[in-house]
Amino acid sequence: MDFSREELLIGVLARLLEGMGHIAVGASSPIPGSAALLARALSDGATRVTMLGSTRDNGFTDGGRELFDCAAQGRIDAFFLSGGQIDGGANVNLVGKGDYPRSTPRFPGSFGSAYMYFMIPNVILFREEHSPRVLVEKVDFISAPGTSPPSLWRRGGPVALVTGMARFSFDRHARRFRLESVHPGNTVDDVTAATGFDFDRAPAVPTTPGPTPGMLALMRGPLAARIAETYPKFADRVFTDRMAAT
Repeated sequence: MDFSREELLIGVLARLLEGMGHIAVGASSPIPGSAALLARALSDGATRVTMLGSTRDNGFTDGGRELFDCAAQGRIDAFFLSGGQIDGGANVNLVGKGDYPRSTPRFPGSFGSAYMYFMIPNVILFREEHSPRVLVEKVDFISAPGTSPPSLWRRGGPVALVTGMARFSFDRHARRFRLESVHPGNTVDDVTAATGFDFDRAPAVPTTPGPTPGMLALMRGPLAARIAETYPKFADRVFTDRMAAT
């Protein structure tokens, strides 16, 4: 491959963000942040990006409260969530493993994950690690539910799950994931063995396409410089050598 694993994931996420008007990215999210910036570049500026932790790409002046207000007003189209555990119903666990409140180990905490899950129409679940300990049959604690009863009003929810091995879509009516593509170097059998929940799939599952030359040029050029403002170590590790070779 003439692209790195991180560049592949950035390209996958950027394609999922195509056509989004306003993308918000939380803290400690270099790959989703890079994907949002790439989606904006590919949209010729039609897409707005709000990236917490950034000075240049964050127009909020009141931190998380302004982010939540914007989401409640319907002014954010896409957001990313992750979790210590994610199950086949797209439920997310950010609290810990085992019976609450005696969970061991403890995860970072839910913060506003459930709120954002309900408010933002297109939530992409992203976790690099793809293993049975992360992708479980049923989460030990529901920090943010993937679906809700029909009687409960809800604007937002999951549309996709992207991991280091594959890309899934999510059917909110069936409450199930569907395997859409397998990243280069992996097989459907690999994905099945590493996934703790059942999922749907077509008889033939394609390989995830890599980033185009144009995408790579943007990543290794203006995007690398832009993301370095918020994530300098990530930019140096992922892009520096490739920028020199480009």
